[in-house]
Amino acid sequence: MKPTRTSRIATLMGAGMLLVLASGCAIPPPAVTEAPASHAASVAAPTFPAATWQAWPAPAAGSACQRELQAARDYVHTLDTTALMAVRDGRVLFSEGPVERVSIVFSVRKSILSMMYGKYVASGAIDLSRTLADVGMDDAVGGLLPIERQARLRDLLAARSGVYHAAANGGDDAAAAPARGSQAPGSYFLYNNWDFNAAGTAFERLTGRSIYQAFADDLATPLQLEDFAPVRHARSGDARKSEHLAYPFYLSTRDMARLGLLALNQGQWHGQPLLPPGWVAQMTAQTTPAAHMHPARTARRGFGYGTLWWLLEKEPAGSPLHGAYMAWGVHGQYILVVPARSMVIAHKREVPVGGHWNVSWVGPTEFLRVARMLVTARCGSDDAG
Repeated sequence: MKPTRTSRIATLMGAGMLLVLASGCAIPPPAVTEAPASHAASVAAPTFPAATWQAWPAPAAGSACQRELQAARDYVHTLDTTALMAVRDGRVLFSEGPVERVSIVFSVRKSILSMMYGKYVASGAIDLSRTLADVGMDDAVGGLLPIERQARLRDLLAARSGVYHAAANGGDDAAAAPARGSQAPGSYFLYNNWDFNAAGTAFERLTGRSIYQAFADDLATPLQLEDFAPVRHARSGDARKSEHLAYPFYLSTRDMARLGLLALNQGQWHGQPLLPPGWVAQMTAQTTPAAHMHPARTARRGFGYGTLWWLLEKEPAGSPLHGAYMAWGVHGQYILVVPARSMVIAHKREVPVGGHWNVSWVGPTEFLRVARMLVTARCGSDDAG
């Protein structure tokens, strides 16, 4: 891949902590087990990886599938992509770059937290209708206004809390926040890291578990994540700004794909419900259309918002990306779930580069261009070219 390139994307999405990267040591490329050649390319029953991923059957030489995947690869080579994995029907259709390498995934952390909430909402440990005051939450740095403490937990997860207290980390739209106390909780969308960090604090207080231990037990272990290491993880940020710290995640591209595949299969994994029934539908139901977002530059992106997931709301019914949703982190970290094609695409633009954090991006326009190429590649059982 090219080491740097100025991104064509000028808008900045909120991100997690810009921390020192704690990446794992280089390891060999992931082991991939070839699926039997006689197996139909599209299967009715869900297919899941075990300890390693299965590969999609190799396309025939000169076939439409081969040509179209090569065109996607050629385009990826023009980007600052570090790694990309596309999974169709539970098998690896396309892989480029060191998909096993671990690095920070920025605001992808928020979509992961949304997945984690489901189990505890279903059990009653977390009631999303409770307010910050109800659960005894404030901020030790300066405190919250009475109206801010009326924000519900569901408002935090939708970026609609109306709390404009400084966050412990940057990378959001806080510079465009209205005056504190001016917006009723639930009435105004602003991508604000205070909301997301406080949602992490609420999770830990109400479940009695750290985010990272809960992730390890509830998701990483049953999903058989290949590269997740709890020792890399700790909540971080500037506690002089807010007591509610960020919760950065360090993941490999191939493990990001497993999380996306779990969402694609409605929380089911090898017949085991890791997320409660209906939770994926709830977290990907629109809470804010793009037109109602603030500031205007955020609205212009054209993405809706659910419960800590971005929604491709402008895709028409005939589009292969209709109904798709994604986790999105700064510089180009994505988990795109495409129900219409039974596909997941995980993408990483690793930073820092040479010790520098202010480097080029793979923005959503570029990422979605390659995503369209992959989801429309003619790689079904009738691939004849």
